[in-house]
Amino acid sequence: MIDGDKPTRRDALKAMGAMGVVGLAGCTDDDGTHTFTLAGTSSGSSTQAAGNAAALAASEHSDSIDVTVQETGGWTANIYDYDAGDFESIGVDTNSMAKAFNDEDPFDEEPVESIPDQGPRFTSLEMIWVAMEGSGIESTADLREGGYTIYPIEPGFGTRLITEEVLTEDGIFEANEINNENTDDIPGAVEEGRVDALCVYGSNGIDLAGWCQEVDVRSDGELYVIETDDHFRDTVDSIDGARAAEFEPYGWEQDVTSELGVDEVFSWVLDGMWAFHPDIPAEATYEFTRVMHEHHDTMRDSDPTVLDYEENPEDLSAAVIDDIPVHPGVAEYWQDIGIWDDDWVEG
Repeated sequence: MIDGDKPTRRDALKAMGAMGVVGLAGCTDDDGTHTFTLAGTSSGSSTQAAGNAAALAASEHSDSIDVTVQETGGWTANIYDYDAGDFESIGVDTNSMAKAFNDEDPFDEEPVESIPDQGPRFTSLEMIWVAMEGSGIESTADLREGGYTIYPIEPGFGTRLITEEVLTEDGIFEANEINNENTDDIPGAVEEGRVDALCVYGSNGIDLAGWCQEVDVRSDGELYVIETDDHFRDTVDSIDGARAAEFEPYGWEQDVTSELGVDEVFSWVLDGMWAFHPDIPAEATYEFTRVMHEHHDTMRDSDPTVLDYEENPEDLSAAVIDDIPVHPGVAEYWQDIGIWDDDWVEG
């Protein structure tokens, strides 16, 4: 995924994370309490849910950090917001981070000067295809032939970036009309029958994203999973940052597998992490990571899709990209609990 042979260690590790970023949305008070203002993507998103869960756990189990969450335009947009100095802590996906680091699409035309240090993983988003009753769509082969209106997730989302890359490579994106509405409005489009097929996602095998739950409710039971042919599966396998998986659908109020008798669905999976400005005190990100690790049960009171970090601490570090620095406070905590890999770069 990462091209470590680019000149000057990828422009001095993207200016050492963010040496020139100013106007940060976060601060450390005189009493040493650090406030994390997380760039959390849109209302109803898995990032918003994870951020609110972290805020709850921090409020109940930490005397040295506070956490708040703001709505933003998505994972990819968060990198630009970070580079502009609007946020010091962002939710971001591994694919967007890697592309920003390597100045790859869309960062080739609009590169960023700085990217944050890596932090703990908070989710794995498992994307699948569903179609509307009456669309006539049975397989991704039908979508490749084209002529439908499809929703490949909201522009600016990291899930949209990887999905658009998959669909473009597969030949689906250009063959169909693309609905670019935001996630707040797409349930209405489904209810009104203005889309034929959608890419939707859930988190960690537990539940659908909030906007996908709304799509489920307002579709009036008319959604079903379509088959993914070998061509589509091979496309996913060929793209860096898209991890293939199969599982039984979860989180739906309706039976989405009965239409074609499909028991399992094929998914392209994307990991999301919290990432931090390198000037945030190491003790603050250490504490942030500790709270996630030790108090996932409290976090689940707010977000039932939170990973069980206590049982599987490796889930905290599962999204690390080798050539991008890990924030020193996060690295120290991982070293303390025995999940650090010496091949990783400490910020």
